[in-house]
Amino acid sequence: MTRTRATAIGFTAILLWALLALLTVGSAPVPPLQLNAMCFALGGTLGLIWAAATGQLPALRNIPWPAFALGTLGLFGYHALYFAALRNAPPAQAGLIAYLWPLLIVLFSGLLPGERLRPGHLLGALAGFAGAALIITGGDGGIDLAHLTGYLLALACALTWSGYSVLSRRFGAVPTVAVTLFCLVTAGLSAALHLLVEQTAVPAGTTGWLSVLALGLGPVGLAFYTWDIGVKKGDIQLLGVASYAAPLLSTLILVAAGIAEPTLMLGLATLLITGGAGLAARASLRQPPQEPDVSASTGG
Repeated sequence: MTRTRATAIGFTAILLWALLALLTVGSAPVPPLQLNAMCFALGGTLGLIWAAATGQLPALRNIPWPAFALGTLGLFGYHALYFAALRNAPPAQAGLIAYLWPLLIVLFSGLLPGERLRPGHLLGALAGFAGAALIITGGDGGIDLAHLTGYLLALACALTWSGYSVLSRRFGAVPTVAVTLFCLVTAGLSAALHLLVEQTAVPAGTTGWLSVLALGLGPVGLAFYTWDIGVKKGDIQLLGVASYAAPLLSTLILVAAGIAEPTLMLGLATLLITGGAGLAARASLRQPPQEPDVSASTGG
């Protein structure tokens, strides 16, 4: 698979994550951890069907434990920390800190073999973060140290997802079907945590059930498989900057659905995010394509 094709496949995850907010609204009143368990169970089932159809089921028994640990920490750890952050800090500020992960991916990717971090990548990531900040906080980015615990949890959340995404490159020989196991274990852990801290709720009507199904098949299912391909074999720096398109597209979808209102701030955020992606794309075009180093990818 070429680097360009893998990058394009990885970008589909960003497009799917843009639907996350709309479908989450539709899934009410299901609480977050229960929704996590339901959706990851669907995502894992999707992976099992794919594995059976392509003859990859035996490969699931041979996933190196470091790769298994990284995948489980990435998927479950990110979501558990995210929900904990939202419980301990204002959602807008916590969400913005958690959304440092694309910038961190760009920074950390410079440590990977065969990758070179150019100024355009960094400037693009900073512009994208500024655009995301406008969308997530609505221009009110005040930080209250009374919520320091929540902010630290959000930072841990960002470090977890960026670390998972970048370190996945070191396990390039581990097949993407391994994400099936990550999803199923994440579903089980989320269900256990849900029973401890949440009250179970049933999705409201047909819309609620269809929203849960769509989440499990798309943003909390297929997206993790295509992201795995992108970060392992594609242009990880470009994918990092392009990830800021997710909150932008998500807000535009909410506007189109009549759930949010278009604002001047949204227009400015659009310019910052698209401009940042353009800077990163230009920087990537100036460097020769590198094949990912998978020499140590089995983690043995």
